[in-house]
Amino acid sequence: MTAPVTPTRQRAIERARAGFLRACELDVAVRKPGNVSRASPGHGMTAELFIASARAAAVPLFRPGARVGERIEAAVEASWAAAGCNTNLGIVLLCAPIARAVDLRPDAVTAAALREAIDGVLQELDLADAQAAFRAIARARPGGLGAAPEQDVNQAPSVDLRAAMALAARRDAIARLYRDGYGPLFELVDAVLDPGVSPAAAATDGMADAATSAAVLRLYLALLASLPDSHIVRIHGEAVAQTVMAAAQHWQRQAGRGGAIGADPDFAAWDAALKAQRINPGTSADMTVAALLIAALLARA
Repeated sequence: MTAPVTPTRQRAIERARAGFLRACELDVAVRKPGNVSRASPGHGMTAELFIASARAAAVPLFRPGARVGERIEAAVEASWAAAGCNTNLGIVLLCAPIARAVDLRPDAVTAAALREAIDGVLQELDLADAQAAFRAIARARPGGLGAAPEQDVNQAPSVDLRAAMALAARRDAIARLYRDGYGPLFELVDAVLDPGVSPAAAATDGMADAATSAAVLRLYLALLASLPDSHIVRIHGEAVAQTVMAAAQHWQRQAGRGGAIGADPDFAAWDAALKAQRINPGTSADMTVAALLIAALLARA
């Protein structure tokens, strides 16, 4: 029997849904080199497609009582119906466990409590979750997916979703978070975001203020500078991913010196160059959105 949706639970779900939508707005409001933004479309997509798919996905992603696999599959279907392409598979995969954690533990408003709640969700993942997630991934057809030696998404899984993710963890950062827990994202939020800055503030007219833009860029660059982006590795190989990571480290140092890198013409040129080469650090962008959602839930802003 599904637990009743109490007013406290409903408020927590609505707050999480709003935080998700704000995070998705910021994903395209801020220029993140290689990714689609309002300032810079690319990869055959526009910011409007990302916003439409986020709005469509938000309903099933935060449906009370739904399991993680159900949330993933329904959100991907809703996104495809709205956008007609894969705009947010990684985001959905990352945010579904967070959404269920809020649903089950609406009182988890501290970092320790929310981490514990997410860990509990990851521990309960079962074969049905894997089956639904595999169908969603196959439906989304992410670039460079290829074939896996074990638990290939184009075949029915035989293990639970966390175990399947563990098998993919070596080659995929999102899968590693499923395997190891979401600790790295919590640590990133704690280390990178200033408590006085509101990275979860809604973008106004598709734009974000200077402080919010800087916060989002710090998150993105911290991720892109720390490890080769999984999406780039799958499509272009390790060497290209390492080159992008080195460039991100340069811009991370520039941002650390207080430079307004978002307005730097060289920063925009890097964005254009990546898109011209069809290089998309999509995994880093997906993890940025999940980190922004966590920040919103922890009221760091």
